[in-house]
Amino acid sequence: MTILTIAVIAFEGISPFHLSIPCEVFGTDRSAAGVPRFDLRICAVEAGSLSTASGFTITVPYGLEGVASADTVIVPSWHDPQVLPPEPLLEALRAAHARGACLVGLCLGTFVLAAAGILDGHPATTHWLCARELAYRYPRIQINPDVLYVDDGDVVTSAGVSAGIDCCLHLLGKWYGAEIASRVARRMVVPLHRQGGQAQYIELPLPIEGKDKRLSAVLDWAVLHLDRLLDIDTLVEQARMSRRTFTRRFRKATGTTVSDWLRHQRLALAQRLLETTDQPIDLIAARAGFGSSVSMRQQFRDVLQISPSLYRREFRGQANSLGN
Repeated sequence: MTILTIAVIAFEGISPFHLSIPCEVFGTDRSAAGVPRFDLRICAVEAGSLSTASGFTITVPYGLEGVASADTVIVPSWHDPQVLPPEPLLEALRAAHARGACLVGLCLGTFVLAAAGILDGHPATTHWLCARELAYRYPRIQINPDVLYVDDGDVVTSAGVSAGIDCCLHLLGKWYGAEIASRVARRMVVPLHRQGGQAQYIELPLPIEGKDKRLSAVLDWAVLHLDRLLDIDTLVEQARMSRRTFTRRFRKATGTTVSDWLRHQRLALAQRLLETTDQPIDLIAARAGFGSSVSMRQQFRDVLQISPSLYRREFRGQANSLGN
């Protein structure tokens, strides 16, 4: 299986947390769990030591030569939207884009892609605090400040810090399917991400506060019985709580509504079954609790912006090649 090369751009004064996001998603070896490995390269204009925003230094092993053959180039942030990136970096990004590499700007990294002219005519997003500045300085970009990330094919941008995690997991799911992205998300113990307007390719992990074991048990039960007719009344009865108490505790634990949570759990199960089995779509729709294949197709189109059949064709071969 081909190992994808990912170049991550570091710079003087970089936030260690921003830099750690693509490193955690793509740089940690999880091959024992069936997750593909990546050739992750930390690059800068020049290789060597860089100071971080937190007061310690890091050693960057690659200069811009590390970008030259990368399949994906990620700019995890930028230290100041008012400061233009150095021209050698912009030239390296333009060259990477011209040869077909995927360019990713996380948070203020969007400003770097914008300065290179790569986002002209493309939809994009960035941290909400700087969205107006981005629109003012780069009027040819179609700014969408209300979403977590924007995937426009070979150009991907995200909003603030936690949205960078969502974006990287989205890319992992886009390349290798929901099951692989879900494994990484669960091992990172990331919270349920906010719902944006872009296609979602990952299974949504479920955060439950450790003290709320009662609610956790109910939701574990629900996940095992998605083929049933489940609604808030069913879960309230199973929890043996009042509707008001259950609703309050559910919202606090998951950050969403029961109906949305159930919909995404059903979608996640359907994604896994499409990736890992040959079961007919009608049977998968029944097992996931959609009631009919028509209903499941509608949900796939509304949320994932893809049909179940096309999803299976795109991701089944990748799942098989990983031995899942």
